[in-house]
Amino acid sequence: MTLAELNAAEAHRFVAALGWIFEDSPWVAERAWARRPFTTVAALHDAMAAEVAAADPAEQLALLRAHPDLGARARMSDASTGEQAGAGLDSLTATEFDRLQQLNAAYRARFGFPFLFAVGGSTKHDVLDALATRLSATPDAEFAEALRQVSRIAQFRLQDAVSPPQA
Repeated sequence: MTLAELNAAEAHRFVAALGWIFEDSPWVAERAWARRPFTTVAALHDAMAAEVAAADPAEQLALLRAHPDLGARARMSDASTGEQAGAGLDSLTATEFDRLQQLNAAYRARFGFPFLFAVGGSTKHDVLDALATRLSATPDAEFAEALRQVSRIAQFRLQDAVSPPQA
């Protein structure tokens, strides 16, 4: 859909088009709909990110937990599958895959949600390095960083999802 079509859409159509942008959390699009019209895709993203920021901590945690573990081979949305493949996470060596699984498990045990990283423009080595580094963060700092990463993921998804205006 184009931005003009999204601005003109009824709530159910808007949510149907964008409810997946924040993984399995259509409430973000539902709440952002009231902020129309959006002058740019960036303004649409800002509105959606503002809804996440205004959400209560339980909703934010549920949003974080809706994401799959990076490198997981099951239960991924089409968007997550494509994003992770672009970073080479679909072609890990056996050793890299084992390391990623161990780091993912340690991260989830420490923070209570999966490691989130906007993989656009990154390599599998960038992901592994970031995961190892962020394991030492405080829980509050990591919660905030995970929400920032979710926002970046959504930004990439919106850029791909919203069609340019027809000429």
